Amino acid sequence: MDNRTVLISGASIAGPALALLLARSGWTVTVVERAPALRPGGQAVDFKGATHRTVLDRMGVLDDVLRRRTGGQDQTIVDAAGRPRAVIPGEFTGGDIEIRRGDLAEILYAHTDCEYLFGDTVTSLTETTGGVEVTFEHARPRRFDLVVGADGIHSTVRRLAFGPERDHVRYLGYHYALAELGEDLGSGDAQMYNEPGRMAAVGGPKASAFFVFASPEPDHDRTDTGRQRQLLVDAYRGAGWRVPELMARIPQAREFHLDSLSRVTIDRYSRGRVVLLGDAAYGNTLGGFGTGLAVVGAYVLAGELRAAGGEHRVAFARYEELMRDYAKVSQRGSAGPFLAPPTPLRIKLRDWTFKSRFLLGLLLKATDRFATDIELPDYASGS
Repeated sequence: MDNRTVLISGASIAGPALALLLARSGWTVTVVERAPALRPGGQAVDFKGATHRTVLDRMGVLDDVLRRRTGGQDQTIVDAAGRPRAVIPGEFTGGDIEIRRGDLAEILYAHTDCEYLFGDTVTSLTETTGGVEVTFEHARPRRFDLVVGADGIHSTVRRLAFGPERDHVRYLGYHYALAELGEDLGSGDAQMYNEPGRMAAVGGPKASAFFVFASPEPDHDRTDTGRQRQLLVDAYRGAGWRVPELMARIPQAREFHLDSLSRVTIDRYSRGRVVLLGDAAYGNTLGGFGTGLAVVGAYVLAGELRAAGGEHRVAFARYEELMRDYAKVSQRGSAGPFLAPPTPLRIKLRDWTFKSRFLLGLLLKATDRFATDIELPDYASGS
């Protein structure tokens, strides 16, 4: 079986990573992306451990990633008066390699020889004996041998092929927001402030301002940015430190993104000729492993398709076998209670973690263990 035409939905990280690897192996690849172009800049993402480095190296992008890395930055946890409480070291927040999400996407895009359809999205999927008939919001209908959903936690492909989002995505009780509020926020030092159930940070790796807050299950339109900005401002009313200054800037923020902290739980990564990759399959917002899971998943899926000669049933089963256990880290807890602890005591205990070299060491060892917990095949050598 050949199966050499592939549609990938999503052009963030997982999609272009898979496109790069499949196109290099002779597949005809089309990537469809709702945004009108690649999203520049954006929050920092990171890679941890030898497994992630190995995959980047085998993809041929490691040198470019290292050239554009941001470098980990220490972040100081402060009280309402701005006095230091603890320091989160850059090696914890930035892993081994930290890079802006937009920069990573640009690198992957530059290394990819395939068709991109920007400003469009999939509207229906109909599987037939020999392929998948796909309709788009703007482009003409087309047929592909395989379809890959690499379009994030709120995946359109997953909804069309596997059922509604509520069946596969669990809300974890928190929202986060990223905002570019100008370069005059301060000295450039990264600082983080907590009140029970609320966190505000400036100058860190995510954006010029970063927020995490406990909230009821979302009922807002994710495309209504005005309503989202107001939701954030309402959530931080009465907060101390520099929060009033930050909230005053939110209505005019030149870049703004708000979303829920949610976790994807799905029984199977594939259904027929459709397969899920990255956050669409095993996302956990701000969980700390999403980018690594995306590139490792892309490497494994592309490698298994190549090894199976395009026989998707064999390749998808093997991909699931390898990734299901590796991606189990995405099913562990939530970043919300860690970043925005719900009580003053929980805030103190979290801060103590970073004051204790022993506890911090355990955390770093755990993240390295999770990042390398896979026997990575060398598809180039056939092993």
